[in-house]
Amino acid sequence: MQIRFSPSMRSINISTSSNGFLDLMKVKVAARHISYRTLFHTVLVLAFLLPFVFILTAVVTLEGVNKCSSFDCLGRRLGPRFLGKGVDDSARLMRGLYTLFDEANSVEIPGGLKFPESFNEFLSEMKHNNYDANTFAVMVKGTMDYMNREVKKARLAEQVNKHFAAIGIPKGLHCLSLRLTDEYSSNARARKQLPPPELLPVLSNNSYYHFIVATDNVLAASVVVNSAVRSSMKSDMIVFHVITDKKTYPAMHSWFALNSISPAIIEVKGVHQFNCLTRENVPVLDAIEHHHHVKNHYHRNHVAGANISDSPRAFASKLQARSPKYISLLNHLRIYLPEMFPSLNKVVFLDDDVVVQRDLTQLWDIDLSGKINGAVETCTGEDTWVMSKRFRTYFNFSHPLIANNLDPDECAWAYGMNVFDLKAWRKTKIRETYHYWMKENLSSNLTLWKLGTLPPALIAFRGYVHPINPSWHMLGLGYQEKTNLDDVRKAAVIHYNGQCKPWLAIGYRQLQPFWTKHVNYSNEFIKNCHILEPAD
Repeated sequence: MQIRFSPSMRSINISTSSNGFLDLMKVKVAARHISYRTLFHTVLVLAFLLPFVFILTAVVTLEGVNKCSSFDCLGRRLGPRFLGKGVDDSARLMRGLYTLFDEANSVEIPGGLKFPESFNEFLSEMKHNNYDANTFAVMVKGTMDYMNREVKKARLAEQVNKHFAAIGIPKGLHCLSLRLTDEYSSNARARKQLPPPELLPVLSNNSYYHFIVATDNVLAASVVVNSAVRSSMKSDMIVFHVITDKKTYPAMHSWFALNSISPAIIEVKGVHQFNCLTRENVPVLDAIEHHHHVKNHYHRNHVAGANISDSPRAFASKLQARSPKYISLLNHLRIYLPEMFPSLNKVVFLDDDVVVQRDLTQLWDIDLSGKINGAVETCTGEDTWVMSKRFRTYFNFSHPLIANNLDPDECAWAYGMNVFDLKAWRKTKIRETYHYWMKENLSSNLTLWKLGTLPPALIAFRGYVHPINPSWHMLGLGYQEKTNLDDVRKAAVIHYNGQCKPWLAIGYRQLQPFWTKHVNYSNEFIKNCHILEPAD
């Protein structure tokens, strides 16, 4: 068979031979016409694309990208929507950065290097020194390490400043105490008997609701008393026993003598007026004040003991343990309540940094089930920082005396709002146990726990604590800035435990109004001492 194409390509001749005969076949091919419009569009598209192809080829050539296929390079330039290669290139870049930073992480940064202190300075140095990729990664690591150290130093310094602000006496409060003391010496009304002679029998009458607060802060005491009386449904049945030290007694007496909290009954007494609180009866407290390790604990450089690896929270806890209140007799008074008030059967003890928002007389209706101390447990709750306290939080379980006698997982409870059954308490050895462990801690140079009244109380009251509903006592308003305000409003007692007391400038602004609303800023003594309501 033979096939021949015509010169014009419009026909095909096919010839075959079979048994000596020749067959001939001619096939015509239909003509294919290209329209001018199609030709025009083709030329137009080529005219549009060719310049881009030329430019992309030139850029690739100039940048020296020769290690990828032409389609890959073209895809990288045109983007993922055209040839789908841009995402892969970005991923390769990130993998390269990860590799660089992994390598830099194992590099030891030489000492003495000066690192930039801002992004602009870092960018300027990078351009000026023409960093390569490895140097860039090392500089990033060094700069971040440097910044992290500086931030930690600043946070530790902040905690030290807060500590000194918390243990100091604000000028306004000092002025208030001095003016009231002067008033006590010159004004007979400021020295009038509290309570009046006809009401003295009420002080030992168990049909009344007896509250106790011990403090040397006049303004804080007034807020505790005011808030409790205002919140009570039976204010005419409330008796407040306000206890203070000898130097503050005249000022405290003057305040409550001149500012009646009627119809509640107020008694103000100094520790020097209790016969059971002599040095002979409480020798452990005298030992605390004169123990050499205690002096060193409170008077040495607080920053020197700081570790840069400490978190701000951990460092704040260490500073909190250095508060001078822990060697104050006022802070240890609650362990002597049965002897101080021998005629009373049940009392509620309140710290001076609390605000009462609900009627507390209902606490007397709680059945303590034979226990002595009605308290809120602090090992469960939504706020895992405030309500996560177990024995391991307070005690050094590496010490054999602690490890052999205590359980680290045992739930802790809160001081600050406690219902005490004094009648049942008098039948126990709680005070003796408290003294024993205080002496053991002193003899071990404070290695069992850092100073404070709660750790020895946790031991002394073991087996004598009855948990009460957490809504009675909300803690942490002095160190937890993110406290839920709705929960604050619902709590019966809110407690500003921590450094940021509401009467200090470092107090949290959003939490101060719950306290300041119980302060009469128009009072003559408060105005003259320039104690001002915090600005919004």
